[in-house]
Amino acid sequence: MKHTRIFQEILDTMEPDIFALVVGQETNNPLQDAFSTKRVLHADVRGAMPDRAKWPALWQAALEQRGETKKRSAYIHIPFCLKKCLYCGFFQNYCQDDAETAYIDRLVAELKMNAASPGFADPVNAVFIGGGTPSSLSAANAGRMLQAVKDYLPLANDCELTLEGRIYDLIPEKMETWLEQGVNRISLGVQSFDTKVRRAVGRLDDRETVLRRLEALSAYNQAAVIVDLIYGLPFQTPEVWQEDIATLKTAAVDGWDLYQLNVYENSALKKEIDAGRLPAVATIREQAELFAAAHNTISGWPVSQISVCHWAKTNRERNMYNIMAQQGHTMLPFGAGAGGKVGGFSLMQDRDMSRYMQRIDNQEKPIMMMMAAHESVSLHDAVKNQLKLGYLDIGQLAEDFDPRLSELEELLAIWEKRGLLQRGSGISRLTVAGQFWYGNITQSVLECVNTLLHGERSWTMHKVAAQG
Repeated sequence: MKHTRIFQEILDTMEPDIFALVVGQETNNPLQDAFSTKRVLHADVRGAMPDRAKWPALWQAALEQRGETKKRSAYIHIPFCLKKCLYCGFFQNYCQDDAETAYIDRLVAELKMNAASPGFADPVNAVFIGGGTPSSLSAANAGRMLQAVKDYLPLANDCELTLEGRIYDLIPEKMETWLEQGVNRISLGVQSFDTKVRRAVGRLDDRETVLRRLEALSAYNQAAVIVDLIYGLPFQTPEVWQEDIATLKTAAVDGWDLYQLNVYENSALKKEIDAGRLPAVATIREQAELFAAAHNTISGWPVSQISVCHWAKTNRERNMYNIMAQQGHTMLPFGAGAGGKVGGFSLMQDRDMSRYMQRIDNQEKPIMMMMAAHESVSLHDAVKNQLKLGYLDIGQLAEDFDPRLSELEELLAIWEKRGLLQRGSGISRLTVAGQFWYGNITQSVLECVNTLLHGERSWTMHKVAAQG
């Protein structure tokens, strides 16, 4: 059993702190104590950065490539918000009518810029308009943007067209513009239904308004309505969280995401907490209990869990964009701060709105960062996709990519003993504790794959959030 000895040697020669970081720690309470902290926001092992001078040529080369029947998506970034929520790490610009109009002018120009290229010829299966707060756009500017999406992107017949937004913007003029222009999925950052919790972190509407506006949107019967909830917010006691979860059962929604609050070191939320103006938020271990409580409640409902953090309440919810992103399909980026994946490279566009607009005026794709894909990117994408869906099939991965991957059963055996997964006939499924620690598990598997196949011991050391 040569292969087994190789991976066992990797485990045996890890320094104790690295072993605890990657494999975790032995415990009778894996939900709370499997790892000391959450260490990544998005699991990944990156490739190298090509010479900056080559970025325009690499982009142009990608434009000449056809999709070879593979699915593709597009991400469009709207960098405006009416106000900055305390917990948010994505804020860029406050809403201003003139700035918004000027930005949409350039966004339309960017969509048009390469529309005739071979790389834009194949169907786009999902479009996600995120931010920022895309719903903050005026009805007129939203209509112009959405018309350009239809004019310049070859949308598949069943394209999932998602617009991200907030409850405050669910007014008839805006909703009707979105729906008339083809939006068929609306993702709303509710975060909590509780009025006190919402107001504490900068949300504008009370519980009754949230529920009433969700009803109004759903009444059009034109789009899947999805909401995000965050667990661990200020004033969000276990009882308040359970009421948030219970509300999902009767609210006019087609699905939901449950996200863990991350308090970033330099965030406005941390400053408010440190100054005593807001109470301390849930620790990582308390968040684990909140996640498990929600999972326990929802598991008794007639709904489908379609990822470790996402549930579909009706068959209207497909979650195509998010699943495709996890699978590593091509993602065309548009807008200031948009990220994408094209032609074997991941890229990020200029976040500064003034620079973005100037570069568009110069007929230039506003790339701020470009990274080559790791040589094992297809394997990494397969691992990330499986674990996001709550399982790992080592046998299939070994068959599809490299027989040495079967050695990872050694790691899974440890995690099974620690209560993070259950191994069955070829497939290992994450327990509730494993789903809570999904990010750590995914990062560890990717790093172990990288060490096993390429001899690269590159362990990600930093933690995600200030609370653990």
